[in-house]
Amino acid sequence: MVRFKNRYVLCELLSDDPRCRRCIEDRAVGLAVRDAIVRAHGDYGLGCCCVSFTVKYLNAYTGTVLLRCRKPCRPLLCAALPLVRHLESRGQRFHCALRTLHVGGTIRTCQKFLIQYNRRQLHLLLRNCANEGELCRPAPLIGLQHNDCVCFAQGTVTVCALHRAQ
Repeated sequence: MVRFKNRYVLCELLSDDPRCRRCIEDRAVGLAVRDAIVRAHGDYGLGCCCVSFTVKYLNAYTGTVLLRCRKPCRPLLCAALPLVRHLESRGQRFHCALRTLHVGGTIRTCQKFLIQYNRRQLHLLLRNCANEGELCRPAPLIGLQHNDCVCFAQGTVTVCALHRAQ
């Protein structure tokens, strides 16, 4: 018996409206991607991609989406992702875009890449802080909980929940 090889496409949901990411469901992302595949490749693309296409992971706070498809269908899926311009969820329509971050053979490789990517993004955000007061403020922009803050500890960046905003 031959196993099917899958590819996992890690994407970032980009939107100007912060409410968009909070209201999105994985079903809405899947439908939007399927519609984009139909617009780009027609019934042939839909037939090829949708056999094993699923949304494996969706983080509404960080806007991270992990899509799975079969290996031969990966070029069709990646070509259709830029055509996603809006998502419909809970009766609302949000303008957004999907940016491909990584394509991997396993979920584990995508997780490793996502950890490194988030670490780089955190360092870029912290580099723009002018003083230590800006470091210990609530940081909702990087997907942390509401009262968490970002602190430096001996030259490394850590996220701590000990410094709660009062």
